[in-house]
Amino acid sequence: MKIAYFDCFAGASGDMILGSLLDAGLPLEKLKETLAKLQLDHYDLKVKKVLKKGLGGSQAYVIINETDQSHHRHLADIEAIITQSDLADSIQQKCIAIFTRLAEAEAKIHQTTIDRIHFHEVGAMDAIIDIVGAVAGTTLLGVQKIFCSPLHTGSGTIECAHGTLPVPAPATAELLKGKPVYSSGIEGELLTPTGAAILTTLASNFGPLPAMSVEQIGYGAGTSDPSIPNLLRVIIGEAVC
Repeated sequence: MKIAYFDCFAGASGDMILGSLLDAGLPLEKLKETLAKLQLDHYDLKVKKVLKKGLGGSQAYVIINETDQSHHRHLADIEAIITQSDLADSIQQKCIAIFTRLAEAEAKIHQTTIDRIHFHEVGAMDAIIDIVGAVAGTTLLGVQKIFCSPLHTGSGTIECAHGTLPVPAPATAELLKGKPVYSSGIEGELLTPTGAAILTTLASNFGPLPAMSVEQIGYGAGTSDPSIPNLLRVIIGEAVC
């Protein structure tokens, strides 16, 4: 059985997950072909090689056409985009599960219902591509089961649409319930709500590297530059019983 292990020594975000899969050998054009099944336009997905504190990785980024004004979407809008696509049912179900968990977390911290949540950054085009790309990417790589390390959150505060918030952000903290987390005191947000939602939904277990025969390793780069290399490592291979 092919498995993937996400080593979150510098946290995780949607673009870091996508970058790690591309760095591990996921063909960009093959991923674009799959994402095209969403029937969305006004964007382009690119990847570039970068160095983070001397370590190499791939940075995935979505270029949004400025004419796209659909930055605020409800869960029903996102579900419609996914269910009306030509994506495989298994990919659709996982993507909807991730967005539903995000909506539930946001609804709880804002004391409202999931149908009234505006996703803001989470509902924007880049986050849709990150989430669908992460699910489709692991599928294209033949990954059957996902494992994850304890999640490094960062510390301090961040500025967002709601003002100054603590790290981990409230939605991120809500998504982390029941999962192993830690902070080493590094300032800044290392783990984003999108990254937390993807990994806590898809990973079947959190802990040390499982017994496996390693075949592929990839590093996905984030945009910030904390005091450690801002990279997410994915290790892919065959499970060893």
